[in-house]
Amino acid sequence: MKTSLEVEYWVIDDDGDLVPPESLLDVSKQIDPEFVEPMLEIKTTPCQSMAELRAEFRDLISTTVDAAREQGKRLVPLSTPLHAGPEEVPYRDKQGTDLQRRIVGPAFEDARVCAGTHIHFEQSNVVDQLNTLTALDPAFALVNSSSHYRGERLLECARPFLYRRSCYDACPEQGQLWPYVDSVEEWETHLEDAYDGFRERALERGVDPVDFEDEFDPYDAVWTPVRLRKAMPTVEWRSPDTALPSQILHLAEEVRSIVTHADARGTVVGDDSNAGSEVPLPEFETVESITDAAIYDGLSDSSVRAYLQQLGFTPSTYDPLANRLPDSRLTKRQAKRLRLEAARQLEADLATQPARA
Repeated sequence: MKTSLEVEYWVIDDDGDLVPPESLLDVSKQIDPEFVEPMLEIKTTPCQSMAELRAEFRDLISTTVDAAREQGKRLVPLSTPLHAGPEEVPYRDKQGTDLQRRIVGPAFEDARVCAGTHIHFEQSNVVDQLNTLTALDPAFALVNSSSHYRGERLLECARPFLYRRSCYDACPEQGQLWPYVDSVEEWETHLEDAYDGFRERALERGVDPVDFEDEFDPYDAVWTPVRLRKAMPTVEWRSPDTALPSQILHLAEEVRSIVTHADARGTVVGDDSNAGSEVPLPEFETVESITDAAIYDGLSDSSVRAYLQQLGFTPSTYDPLANRLPDSRLTKRQAKRLRLEAARQLEADLATQPARA
């Protein structure tokens, strides 16, 4: 099952201030700008094995980090910048972003402070892949990298709260977790319904229908934690935060193993007493309740740890970056210092974690 990564990182200068990547975007064709200025995205190609994915990702990020240091810049593996106002995280000039701001409303501002990781799996038994990744959603707690927003400690896992519960609260079909499906056709029907609802909301807010349809098609008008993509084509898992490279690769390896197992054996939802060889998945209501517990309390919640362990993870082998941050309110000066410390941790992580065969 070919697998690829897309990981977003904040860019700062040597004082810890957020800055645009500028010529860092020219380091590789696999580095893209993001919809806000002080962020870039590092993308691997589809890799046949974890060894290949690990080597390519580490090489890409090492090259980018080296280029950044030459320019007095650093990459920061935190899911929020900890303390930053709108003026410090300006949008790039992009029609789609402007339309989203109009359609979603003021809460869309919260999306601009969220940096995450996307893992793409080559489509195979798509329903089993979709449903398994849906069940794995609370695993974002394993690599939680920030609990702060605008200096305040928000809750344990800030990014999923800001992105889903705040930003897309008014448009839940666009940004929140969808239920399990019985067929690809059911998922695509849900997709069409979500698109129609988003289009209707856009027209109610005065968006020109031609502008809307030029910018969005059904596949590109949802930003849910799990979605189908036409490219390759893939099933995309968007749940986790950005984090240290070793943490991301550890998570990717465990998720890939679980998804590969489910893809080969099939899945069944609910009571596993008659499951046979199929992989049992918890009821969707359980997924939702554990996701909420993960957002608010992360791995400190025993029910979250037990749930993830039952699905095949080893929570004790993870050390979320958010656990290394203070629980108190942060000043801008403290946030800059902590961003620099996170950048140093990323560089140390690259130096001490060579690619494994």
